[in-house]
Amino acid sequence: MTTSLWHDRAPLHRYSDLDTADGGFSDHVDHVVVGAGITGLTTGLLLARAGTRVAVIEARERGAVTTGRSSAKISVLQGTKLSRMRRHHSQRLVSAYVEGNREAQAWLLRFCDDHGVPVERRPAVTYAATAEDEEAARAEHEVAAASGLPVRWQQRFDVPVPHVGGTVLDDQAQLDPMDLVETLTQQLRAHGGLLHEGRRVVSVSRDGREVELDDGRRLRASRVVLATGTPILDRGLVFAKVEAQRSYVVAFSGVRPPHEMLLSAGSPSRSLRSVERGEGSLLMVGGAGHTVGRARSEREHLDSLRQWTAECYPEAVETHAWSAQDYGAPDGVPYVGPLPRGRGRVLVATGFDKWGLTNGVAAALSLTAEILGDGPPTWQKPLRHRITGPGEALRLAELNARVGLAACRALPGIGRRPLCTHLGGVLRRNDAEGTWDCPLHGSRFADDGSVLEGPATQPLSARSPSEPGG
Repeated sequence: MTTSLWHDRAPLHRYSDLDTADGGFSDHVDHVVVGAGITGLTTGLLLARAGTRVAVIEARERGAVTTGRSSAKISVLQGTKLSRMRRHHSQRLVSAYVEGNREAQAWLLRFCDDHGVPVERRPAVTYAATAEDEEAARAEHEVAAASGLPVRWQQRFDVPVPHVGGTVLDDQAQLDPMDLVETLTQQLRAHGGLLHEGRRVVSVSRDGREVELDDGRRLRASRVVLATGTPILDRGLVFAKVEAQRSYVVAFSGVRPPHEMLLSAGSPSRSLRSVERGEGSLLMVGGAGHTVGRARSEREHLDSLRQWTAECYPEAVETHAWSAQDYGAPDGVPYVGPLPRGRGRVLVATGFDKWGLTNGVAAALSLTAEILGDGPPTWQKPLRHRITGPGEALRLAELNARVGLAACRALPGIGRRPLCTHLGGVLRRNDAEGTWDCPLHGSRFADDGSVLEGPATQPLSARSPSEPGG
Protein backbone atom coordinates (compact mmCIF):
# COMPACT_ATOMS: atom_id res chain seq x y z
CA MET A 1 0.00 0.00 0.00
CA THR A 2 2.73 2.45 0.90
CA THR A 3 4.85 2.25 -2.26
CA SER A 4 3.95 5.01 -4.68
CA LEU A 5 3.83 4.35 -8.39
CA TRP A 6 6.86 6.63 -8.80
CA HIS A 7 8.91 4.65 -6.27
CA ASP A 8 8.11 1.30 -7.89
CA ARG A 9 11.54 0.99 -9.50
CA ALA A 10 15.01 -0.29 -8.73
CA PRO A 11 16.44 1.05 -5.43
CA LEU A 12 18.35 4.30 -5.77
CA HIS A 13 22.07 4.53 -5.13
CA ARG A 14 22.61 6.55 -1.96
CA TYR A 15 25.17 9.33 -2.10
CA SER A 16 27.44 10.22 0.83
CA ASP A 17 29.37 13.06 -0.78
CA LEU A 18 30.53 14.58 2.53
CA ASP A 19 32.48 11.44 3.41
CA THR A 20 36.08 11.68 2.23
CA ALA A 21 38.25 8.95 0.74
CA ASP A 22 40.35 8.70 3.92
CA GLY A 23 37.29 8.09 6.09
CA GLY A 24 36.95 11.70 7.18
CA PHE A 25 34.14 14.22 6.82
CA SER A 26 34.04 17.41 4.74
CA ASP A 27 32.90 19.76 7.45
CA HIS A 28 32.75 23.11 5.64
CA VAL A 29 30.76 24.33 2.65
CA ASP A 30 29.39 27.67 1.51
CA HIS A 31 25.73 26.67 1.82
CA VAL A 32 23.70 23.80 3.30
CA VAL A 33 20.31 22.84 1.87
CA VAL A 34 18.23 20.54 4.08
CA GLY A 35 15.93 18.23 2.11
CA ALA A 36 16.34 16.57 -1.31
CA GLY A 37 12.91 17.03 -2.83
CA ILE A 38 12.09 19.38 -5.70
CA THR A 39 12.82 22.52 -3.64
CA GLY A 40 16.09 21.36 -2.13
CA LEU A 41 17.55 19.82 -5.27
CA THR A 42 16.63 22.83 -7.43
CA THR A 43 18.07 25.23 -4.85
CA GLY A 44 21.24 23.16 -4.61
CA LEU A 45 21.63 23.02 -8.39
CA LEU A 46 21.17 26.78 -8.82
CA LEU A 47 23.76 27.49 -6.11
CA ALA A 48 26.19 24.95 -7.60
CA ARG A 49 25.77 26.47 -11.06
CA ALA A 50 26.71 29.82 -9.54
CA GLY A 51 30.03 28.36 -8.44
CA THR A 52 29.36 27.98 -4.71
CA ARG A 53 30.17 24.89 -2.69
CA VAL A 54 26.77 23.56 -1.62
CA ALA A 55 25.72 20.41 0.23
CA VAL A 56 22.19 19.01 0.10
CA ILE A 57 21.46 16.89 3.20
CA GLU A 58 18.63 14.34 3.07
CA ALA A 59 17.46 12.30 6.06
CA ARG A 60 16.17 9.41 3.95
CA GLU A 61 16.75 9.33 0.19
CA ARG A 62 16.06 11.90 -2.50
CA GLY A 63 12.40 12.18 -3.46
CA ALA A 64 11.35 9.99 -0.53
CA VAL A 65 8.62 12.20 0.83
CA THR A 66 6.29 14.70 -0.86
CA THR A 67 7.97 14.98 -4.28
CA GLY A 68 8.07 11.24 -4.88
CA ARG A 69 4.50 10.73 -3.68
CA SER A 70 2.76 13.61 -5.45
CA SER A 71 0.39 13.60 -8.43
CA ALA A 72 3.20 15.43 -10.30
CA LYS A 73 1.23 18.06 -12.20
CA ILE A 74 3.13 21.10 -13.46
CA SER A 75 0.20 23.50 -13.60
CA VAL A 76 -0.54 27.12 -12.83
CA LEU A 77 -4.27 26.33 -12.69
CA GLN A 78 -4.44 24.72 -9.25
CA GLY A 79 -7.99 23.72 -8.39
CA THR A 80 -9.65 26.64 -6.60
CA LYS A 81 -6.43 28.01 -5.11
CA LEU A 82 -6.45 31.40 -6.85
CA SER A 83 -10.04 32.23 -5.92
CA ARG A 84 -9.43 31.14 -2.32
CA MET A 85 -6.38 33.40 -2.16
CA ARG A 86 -8.40 36.25 -3.64
CA ARG A 87 -10.83 36.11 -0.71
CA HIS A 88 -8.00 37.09 1.61
CA HIS A 89 -5.72 39.23 -0.56
CA SER A 90 -5.67 41.77 -3.35
CA GLN A 91 -5.66 40.89 -7.03
CA ARG A 92 -2.12 42.30 -7.15
CA LEU A 93 -0.90 39.65 -4.72
CA VAL A 94 -2.71 36.83 -6.55
CA SER A 95 -1.19 38.02 -9.83
CA ALA A 96 2.26 38.00 -8.22
CA TYR A 97 1.69 34.40 -7.11
CA VAL A 98 0.69 33.47 -10.66
CA GLU A 99 3.74 35.23 -12.10
CA GLY A 100 6.06 33.32 -9.79
CA ASN A 101 4.44 30.01 -10.68
CA ARG A 102 4.62 30.77 -14.40
CA GLU A 103 8.31 31.63 -14.14
CA ALA A 104 8.93 28.43 -12.18
CA GLN A 105 6.96 26.35 -14.68
CA ALA A 106 8.94 27.83 -17.58
CA TRP A 107 12.26 27.11 -15.81
CA LEU A 108 11.24 23.54 -15.04
CA LEU A 109 10.02 22.77 -18.55
CA ARG A 110 13.21 24.24 -20.04
CA PHE A 111 15.27 22.10 -17.68
CA CYS A 112 13.35 18.97 -18.67
CA ASP A 113 13.71 19.76 -22.37
CA ASP A 114 17.45 20.50 -22.04
CA HIS A 115 18.16 17.28 -20.14
CA GLY A 116 15.80 14.79 -21.73
CA VAL A 117 13.28 14.40 -18.90
CA PRO A 118 10.02 13.08 -20.46
CA VAL A 119 7.14 15.55 -20.09
CA GLU A 120 3.57 15.26 -21.38
CA ARG A 121 1.72 18.45 -22.24
CA ARG A 122 -1.88 18.40 -21.07
CA PRO A 123 -4.72 20.85 -20.44
CA ALA A 124 -5.41 21.48 -16.74
CA VAL A 125 -9.08 21.61 -15.69
CA THR A 126 -10.86 22.80 -12.57
CA TYR A 127 -14.29 21.21 -12.98
CA ALA A 128 -17.63 21.34 -11.20
CA ALA A 129 -18.96 17.90 -10.37
CA THR A 130 -22.46 19.23 -9.59
CA ALA A 131 -24.51 22.36 -10.15
CA GLU A 132 -23.74 23.33 -6.55
CA ASP A 133 -19.99 23.33 -7.35
CA GLU A 134 -20.30 25.43 -10.50
CA GLU A 135 -20.09 28.73 -8.63
CA ALA A 136 -16.68 27.75 -7.21
CA ALA A 137 -15.38 26.67 -10.62
CA ARG A 138 -16.67 29.88 -12.22
CA ALA A 139 -15.01 31.95 -9.49
CA GLU A 140 -11.68 30.25 -10.22
CA HIS A 141 -12.16 30.95 -13.92
CA GLU A 142 -12.71 34.65 -13.27
CA VAL A 143 -9.74 35.10 -10.92
CA ALA A 144 -7.46 33.13 -13.22
CA ALA A 145 -8.46 35.35 -16.15
CA ALA A 146 -7.94 38.48 -14.05
CA SER A 147 -4.46 37.14 -13.20
CA GLY A 148 -3.51 36.97 -16.87
CA LEU A 149 -4.06 33.27 -17.51
CA PRO A 150 -5.65 32.37 -20.90
CA VAL A 151 -8.37 30.18 -19.42
CA ARG A 152 -11.49 29.12 -21.29
CA TRP A 153 -14.76 27.62 -20.07
CA GLN A 154 -15.75 24.21 -21.38
CA GLN A 155 -19.09 22.57 -20.72
CA ARG A 156 -18.37 18.90 -21.43
CA PHE A 157 -15.34 16.60 -21.15
CA ASP A 158 -14.86 13.11 -22.52
CA VAL A 159 -14.83 11.41 -19.13
CA PRO A 160 -17.32 9.15 -17.28
CA VAL A 161 -17.09 11.44 -14.26
CA PRO A 162 -20.09 13.54 -13.20
CA HIS A 163 -19.52 17.17 -14.23
CA VAL A 164 -21.31 20.30 -15.37
CA GLY A 165 -18.39 22.19 -16.88
CA GLY A 166 -15.06 23.62 -15.90
CA THR A 167 -12.32 26.15 -16.58
CA VAL A 168 -9.45 24.97 -18.78
CA LEU A 169 -5.83 26.15 -19.05
CA ASP A 170 -4.09 24.61 -22.05
CA ASP A 171 -0.44 23.63 -22.39
CA GLN A 172 0.24 22.57 -18.80
CA ALA A 173 2.26 19.44 -18.07
CA GLN A 174 2.71 16.21 -16.14
CA LEU A 175 5.66 13.90 -15.59
CA ASP A 176 7.19 11.16 -13.46
CA PRO A 177 8.68 13.14 -10.54
CA MET A 178 11.42 10.61 -9.89
CA ASP A 179 12.73 11.08 -13.43
CA LEU A 180 13.04 14.76 -12.54
CA VAL A 181 14.63 14.02 -9.15
CA GLU A 182 17.30 11.81 -10.73
CA THR A 183 18.16 14.37 -13.40
CA LEU A 184 18.36 17.21 -10.88
CA THR A 185 20.67 15.02 -8.79
CA GLN A 186 22.93 14.29 -11.74
CA GLN A 187 23.14 17.97 -12.64
CA LEU A 188 23.73 19.03 -9.02
CA ARG A 189 26.73 16.69 -8.75
CA ALA A 190 27.99 17.49 -12.26
CA HIS A 191 28.27 21.15 -11.21
CA GLY A 192 30.21 20.31 -8.07
CA GLY A 193 27.30 20.17 -5.63
CA LEU A 194 27.27 17.53 -2.88
CA LEU A 195 24.41 15.21 -1.91
CA HIS A 196 24.55 13.44 1.44
CA GLU A 197 21.73 10.98 2.11
CA GLY A 198 20.71 8.93 5.12
CA ARG A 199 21.66 11.61 7.65
CA ARG A 200 19.17 13.88 9.38
CA VAL A 201 19.87 17.50 10.33
CA VAL A 202 18.79 17.82 13.98
CA SER A 203 19.75 21.40 14.78
CA VAL A 204 21.14 24.67 13.44
CA SER A 205 23.24 26.99 15.58
CA ARG A 206 21.79 30.31 16.70
CA ASP A 207 24.06 32.23 14.34
CA GLY A 208 22.98 30.02 11.44
CA ARG A 209 26.56 29.03 10.65
CA GLU A 210 26.59 25.40 11.79
CA VAL A 211 24.29 22.41 11.38
CA GLU A 212 24.41 19.23 13.45
CA LEU A 213 23.63 15.82 11.97
CA ASP A 214 22.08 12.90 13.79
CA ASP A 215 25.45 11.13 13.98
CA GLY A 216 26.89 14.04 15.97
CA ARG A 217 28.97 15.47 13.14
CA ARG A 218 28.82 19.21 12.47
CA LEU A 219 28.95 21.10 9.21
CA ARG A 220 29.90 24.77 8.86
CA ALA A 221 28.27 27.05 6.27
CA SER A 222 27.39 30.70 5.69
CA ARG A 223 23.71 30.03 4.84
CA VAL A 224 21.22 27.24 5.57
CA VAL A 225 18.07 26.61 3.51
CA LEU A 226 15.30 24.52 5.11
CA ALA A 227 13.51 22.73 2.28
CA THR A 228 11.89 20.06 4.44
CA GLY A 229 8.15 20.40 3.85
CA THR A 230 7.73 22.15 7.18
CA PRO A 231 10.67 23.74 9.04
CA ILE A 232 12.63 21.50 11.40
CA LEU A 233 13.38 24.56 13.56
CA ASP A 234 10.83 26.13 15.91
CA ARG A 235 12.27 29.65 15.57
CA GLY A 236 9.61 32.05 14.35
CA LEU A 237 6.91 29.39 14.95
CA VAL A 238 6.48 28.86 11.21
CA PHE A 239 5.40 25.26 11.93
CA ALA A 240 2.35 26.73 13.71
CA LYS A 241 1.39 28.83 10.66
CA VAL A 242 0.85 25.88 8.34
CA GLU A 243 -1.40 22.85 8.57
CA ALA A 244 -0.23 19.33 7.69
CA GLN A 245 -2.57 17.61 5.24
CA ARG A 246 -2.62 13.95 4.22
CA SER A 247 -4.13 12.97 0.86
CA TYR A 248 -4.42 9.71 -1.06
CA VAL A 249 -3.65 8.43 -4.55
CA VAL A 250 -4.65 5.20 -6.30
CA ALA A 251 -3.48 4.05 -9.76
CA PHE A 252 -5.55 1.79 -12.00
CA SER A 253 -5.11 -0.14 -15.22
CA GLY A 254 -7.75 -1.48 -17.61
CA VAL A 255 -9.45 1.83 -18.43
CA ARG A 256 -8.94 4.80 -20.74
CA PRO A 257 -7.71 7.71 -18.62
CA PRO A 258 -8.62 11.32 -19.47
CA HIS A 259 -6.42 13.40 -21.72
CA GLU A 260 -6.81 16.36 -19.35
CA MET A 261 -5.50 16.76 -15.82
CA LEU A 262 -8.74 17.26 -13.88
CA LEU A 263 -9.33 18.53 -10.35
CA SER A 264 -12.77 19.05 -8.83
CA ALA A 265 -13.83 22.41 -7.41
CA GLY A 266 -16.05 20.95 -4.71
CA SER A 267 -15.65 18.63 -1.75
CA PRO A 268 -14.66 15.84 -1.49
CA SER A 269 -11.89 16.64 -3.94
CA ARG A 270 -11.10 14.34 -6.84
CA SER A 271 -7.98 14.59 -9.00
CA LEU A 272 -7.49 12.63 -12.23
CA ARG A 273 -4.60 12.30 -14.67
CA SER A 274 -3.09 9.68 -16.96
CA VAL A 275 0.26 7.99 -16.47
CA GLU A 276 1.94 6.76 -19.62
CA ARG A 277 3.85 3.52 -19.12
CA GLY A 278 5.54 1.20 -21.58
CA GLU A 279 2.86 -1.41 -20.95
CA GLY A 280 0.03 1.11 -21.45
CA SER A 281 -1.75 4.01 -19.80
CA LEU A 282 -2.80 4.09 -16.17
CA LEU A 283 -5.47 6.20 -14.49
CA MET A 284 -4.37 8.06 -11.36
CA VAL A 285 -7.09 9.19 -8.94
CA GLY A 286 -6.30 11.36 -5.92
CA GLY A 287 -8.07 13.23 -3.15
CA ALA A 288 -9.84 12.39 0.14
CA GLY A 289 -7.54 14.66 2.14
CA HIS A 290 -7.64 15.36 5.88
CA THR A 291 -5.52 16.89 8.62
CA VAL A 292 -2.70 14.56 9.63
CA GLY A 293 -3.42 12.38 12.66
CA ARG A 294 -7.07 13.38 12.97
CA ALA A 295 -8.88 10.88 10.78
CA ARG A 296 -11.01 8.21 12.39
CA SER A 297 -9.54 5.81 9.86
CA GLU A 298 -7.05 6.62 7.11
CA ARG A 299 -8.05 3.40 5.37
CA GLU A 300 -11.61 4.70 5.02
CA HIS A 301 -10.32 7.74 3.13
CA LEU A 302 -8.39 5.50 0.78
CA ASP A 303 -11.39 3.22 0.31
CA SER A 304 -13.56 6.22 -0.61
CA LEU A 305 -11.33 6.80 -3.66
CA ARG A 306 -11.61 3.15 -4.62
CA GLN A 307 -15.39 3.21 -4.35
CA TRP A 308 -15.71 6.44 -6.37
CA THR A 309 -13.46 5.05 -9.09
CA ALA A 310 -15.44 1.80 -9.26
CA GLU A 311 -18.61 3.81 -9.85
CA CYS A 312 -17.07 5.88 -12.66
CA TYR A 313 -14.69 3.26 -14.10
CA PRO A 314 -16.17 -0.20 -13.34
CA GLU A 315 -13.43 -2.01 -15.25
CA ALA A 316 -10.56 -0.37 -13.35
CA VAL A 317 -7.98 -2.68 -11.76
CA GLU A 318 -5.92 -1.24 -8.92
CA THR A 319 -2.14 -1.35 -9.33
CA HIS A 320 -0.80 1.02 -6.65
CA ALA A 321 -2.14 2.95 -3.66
CA TRP A 322 -0.32 5.40 -1.42
CA SER A 323 -0.62 8.69 0.42
CA ALA A 324 1.26 11.97 0.51
CA GLN A 325 1.71 14.84 2.93
CA ASP A 326 1.92 18.56 2.30
CA TYR A 327 1.49 21.81 4.23
CA GLY A 328 -0.73 24.78 3.53
CA ALA A 329 -1.09 28.26 5.04
CA PRO A 330 -4.59 29.51 5.94
CA ASP A 331 -4.39 32.27 3.31
CA GLY A 332 -2.88 29.98 0.67
CA VAL A 333 0.39 31.92 0.29
CA PRO A 334 3.65 29.95 0.77
CA TYR A 335 6.21 31.10 3.33
CA VAL A 336 9.48 31.71 1.47
CA GLY A 337 12.38 33.79 2.78
CA PRO A 338 14.50 34.35 5.89
CA LEU A 339 13.37 32.41 8.94
CA PRO A 340 12.47 34.72 11.84
CA ARG A 341 15.25 34.72 14.45
CA GLY A 342 17.61 33.16 11.92
CA ARG A 343 19.79 36.31 11.62
CA GLY A 344 19.21 36.29 7.87
CA ARG A 345 21.37 33.18 7.47
CA VAL A 346 18.57 30.59 7.75
CA LEU A 347 15.99 30.57 4.97
CA VAL A 348 12.79 28.58 4.70
CA ALA A 349 10.31 27.43 2.06
CA THR A 350 7.01 25.84 3.09
CA GLY A 351 3.24 26.02 2.62
CA PHE A 352 3.04 24.84 -1.01
CA ASP A 353 -0.46 23.43 -0.49
CA LYS A 354 0.08 20.35 -2.75
CA TRP A 355 1.51 22.39 -5.66
CA GLY A 356 5.21 21.88 -5.01
CA LEU A 357 6.41 21.29 -8.57
CA THR A 358 5.77 24.94 -9.39
CA ASN A 359 5.93 26.49 -5.92
CA GLY A 360 9.06 24.55 -4.99
CA VAL A 361 10.91 25.77 -8.06
CA ALA A 362 9.59 29.31 -7.49
CA ALA A 363 10.94 29.15 -3.94
CA ALA A 364 14.32 27.92 -5.21
CA LEU A 365 14.55 30.76 -7.72
CA SER A 366 13.67 33.31 -5.04
CA LEU A 367 15.97 31.97 -2.32
CA THR A 368 19.01 31.53 -4.55
CA ALA A 369 18.59 35.05 -5.97
CA GLU A 370 18.61 36.36 -2.41
CA ILE A 371 21.59 34.24 -1.34
CA LEU A 372 23.61 35.32 -4.37
CA GLY A 373 22.96 39.00 -3.66
CA ASP A 374 20.34 39.84 -6.26
CA GLY A 375 17.48 40.12 -3.80
CA PRO A 376 14.15 38.32 -4.20
CA PRO A 377 12.35 38.53 -7.58
CA THR A 378 9.84 41.33 -8.05
CA TRP A 379 6.91 38.91 -7.83
CA GLN A 380 8.15 37.55 -4.48
CA LYS A 381 7.99 40.89 -2.67
CA PRO A 382 4.16 41.19 -2.39
CA LEU A 383 3.97 37.57 -1.24
CA ARG A 384 6.63 37.95 1.41
CA HIS A 385 5.34 41.26 2.73
CA ARG A 386 1.66 40.40 2.69
CA ILE A 387 -0.30 42.02 5.47
CA THR A 388 -1.89 39.70 7.98
CA GLY A 389 -5.40 41.07 8.32
CA PRO A 390 -8.00 40.26 10.98
CA GLY A 391 -9.34 37.43 8.84
CA GLU A 392 -6.02 35.65 8.53
CA ALA A 393 -5.25 36.22 12.21
CA LEU A 394 -8.57 34.59 13.06
CA ARG A 395 -7.85 31.64 10.79
CA LEU A 396 -4.44 31.16 12.40
CA ALA A 397 -6.09 31.29 15.82
CA GLU A 398 -8.64 28.70 14.71
CA LEU A 399 -5.89 26.49 13.30
CA ASN A 400 -3.96 26.53 16.57
CA ALA A 401 -7.14 26.13 18.58
CA ARG A 402 -7.78 22.91 16.68
CA VAL A 403 -4.23 21.85 17.52
CA GLY A 404 -4.92 22.55 21.19
CA LEU A 405 -8.20 20.65 21.04
CA ALA A 406 -6.45 17.64 19.50
CA ALA A 407 -3.93 17.71 22.33
CA CYS A 408 -6.61 17.95 25.01
CA ARG A 409 -8.59 15.07 23.56
CA ALA A 410 -5.43 12.99 23.55
CA LEU A 411 -4.51 13.64 27.20
CA PRO A 412 -6.23 10.54 28.62
CA GLY A 413 -3.90 8.39 26.50
CA ILE A 414 -0.67 9.76 27.96
CA GLY A 415 1.22 6.93 29.61
CA ARG A 416 -0.29 4.36 27.26
CA ARG A 417 0.49 5.84 23.84
CA PRO A 418 3.69 7.26 22.30
CA LEU A 419 4.42 10.96 22.42
CA CYS A 420 5.79 13.00 19.52
CA THR A 421 9.35 14.17 20.08
CA HIS A 422 8.55 17.62 18.67
CA LEU A 423 6.09 19.08 21.20
CA GLY A 424 4.75 15.99 22.96
CA GLY A 425 1.60 15.36 20.95
CA VAL A 426 0.01 11.96 21.55
CA LEU A 427 0.54 9.93 18.38
CA ARG A 428 -2.27 8.13 16.61
CA ARG A 429 -1.99 4.89 14.69
CA ASN A 430 -2.36 5.31 10.91
CA ASP A 431 -4.29 2.17 9.92
CA ALA A 432 -3.53 2.55 6.21
CA GLU A 433 0.27 2.80 6.44
CA GLY A 434 1.15 1.38 9.83
CA THR A 435 2.77 4.61 11.02
CA TRP A 436 2.38 6.80 14.11
CA ASP A 437 1.10 10.28 13.20
CA CYS A 438 0.99 13.43 15.32
CA PRO A 439 -2.27 15.45 15.19
CA LEU A 440 -0.49 18.63 16.29
CA HIS A 441 1.95 19.52 13.50
CA GLY A 442 2.11 16.44 11.29
CA SER A 443 5.25 14.59 12.43
CA ARG A 444 5.15 10.90 11.51
CA PHE A 445 7.13 7.93 12.85
CA ALA A 446 7.76 4.32 11.78
CA ASP A 447 7.26 1.37 14.12
CA ASP A 448 10.98 1.37 14.92
CA GLY A 449 10.61 4.96 16.15
CA SER A 450 12.45 6.61 13.26
CA VAL A 451 11.18 9.97 11.99
CA LEU A 452 9.45 9.81 8.61
CA GLU A 453 8.51 13.47 8.17
CA GLY A 454 7.32 16.62 9.91
CA PRO A 455 9.06 19.08 12.23
CA ALA A 456 10.30 16.36 14.62
CA THR A 457 14.02 15.59 14.37
CA GLN A 458 14.43 13.05 17.18
CA PRO A 459 13.24 9.43 17.02
CA LEU A 460 10.87 7.88 19.52
CA SER A 461 12.30 5.97 22.47
CA ALA A 462 13.62 2.46 21.92
CA ARG A 463 10.38 0.95 23.25
CA SER A 464 8.03 -0.06 20.43
CA PRO A 465 5.11 2.37 20.04
CA SER A 466 2.73 -0.60 19.96
CA GLU A 467 3.98 -1.86 23.30
CA PRO A 468 1.78 -1.00 26.32
CA GLY A 469 3.12 2.09 28.03
CA GLY A 470 4.93 3.22 24.88
